[in-house]
Amino acid sequence: MHTPITSIATRSARGWALPGIVNLHSHAFQRAMAGLAERQTDPNDSFWTWRETMYAMAARFDPDLLHAVASQLYVEMLEAGYTTVCEFHYLHHAPDGAPYAQADAMSQALLRAARDTGIRITLLPVLYMTGGFDGRPLSDRQRRFGHDVDAYLRLLDTLRAGECDTVRIGCALHSLRAVPSDAMHEVLTALPAASRIHIHIAEQLPEVEECVALRGARPVQWLLDSVPVDARWTLVHATHLDEEEVRDIAGSGATVAICTTTEANLGDGFFPLHDYLDAGGRWGVGSDSNSSVDPVEELRWLEYGQRLRAQRRNIASSMRMPSVGATLLSGVHASAADSTGFDVEDRVVLDADAPILAGATDGDVVDRWLFSGNRPLVRDVEVAGVRVVEDGRHRDRDAVADRYRKAMKALLT
Repeated sequence: MHTPITSIATRSARGWALPGIVNLHSHAFQRAMAGLAERQTDPNDSFWTWRETMYAMAARFDPDLLHAVASQLYVEMLEAGYTTVCEFHYLHHAPDGAPYAQADAMSQALLRAARDTGIRITLLPVLYMTGGFDGRPLSDRQRRFGHDVDAYLRLLDTLRAGECDTVRIGCALHSLRAVPSDAMHEVLTALPAASRIHIHIAEQLPEVEECVALRGARPVQWLLDSVPVDARWTLVHATHLDEEEVRDIAGSGATVAICTTTEANLGDGFFPLHDYLDAGGRWGVGSDSNSSVDPVEELRWLEYGQRLRAQRRNIASSMRMPSVGATLLSGVHASAADSTGFDVEDRVVLDADAPILAGATDGDVVDRWLFSGNRPLVRDVEVAGVRVVEDGRHRDRDAVADRYRKAMKALLT
């Protein structure tokens, strides 16, 4: 049984030490559009109108710009307490859809950003083949995302040659609407047995309705009935579930990646956390569109959203584990290895001298970190035995920020 987080919060000379937090879902390039999709474009603005801004930003990236933006993002993640990122990567080709001379150039830009900044990365190249459940071709704006199955498997083979202590290569199926059933089965058959598999699913009600209309089942129901989903799988969002799907995901051993701030930003809806915890489900958090890069905010607002919905307090808790903070951090920690492929722990040290941690104990320090203010409390971060953040600052913060400013100028002019 997984040890509760509160029992492994230890006081050291530099502060309170806790395991590093895994970010289960990130689209690095979207950090560049944070705050740029907050103006009304339609009286019924939604995820589907937000995509227009996303497509416009995606079309501007090349490998150098992606490296600069991802490096800034990963510095922010490390300073906030994330020590591993699952990068769900679909900007594969040039904006016109033509492959780069080096077919994995965009993937390598992300791996270089992770290596330069010191974060662990599970890179998840995305298979993206169709524009909807009806099998329509990708639009011009989606062409840079696309692969056929053979090209996609070659990409995975190429990237796996670079795996090391801080790099894992997994598989991402963009969504049921973007990957036909036969292609999904072909890829899953070809994957190594230990490969991690991530997929967007049931994020939006129109997606659920279209799946029912064209595949005769709800998305999660269809997936669980069609392929052997197990602990290697991470289902991203899974926001819109019925009671049977909640139980069946929990029973499968898969992890749900809940992306609270993005789901709020896009108006997606509330994940049924209370019922899922009662069913014994596994879960973690992700920063997704990276409009916010802070595990405290993801976890705090996961709990607060449930409180607003249920109109009561302390949802993520039980008689066995009454601490909300311990429940949340234990959940994140328990699913990390299965979602990422890393079975090691990195370390985050909280600033014990911070006023809001005055008098903290190993029984309440996690609750106080997550629920007592907005001052950053991460003092040090160690990844693979290397201290990459000290006294709240990443070792290369200034140089990375300078490259990011230049990249943003290029992207926005």
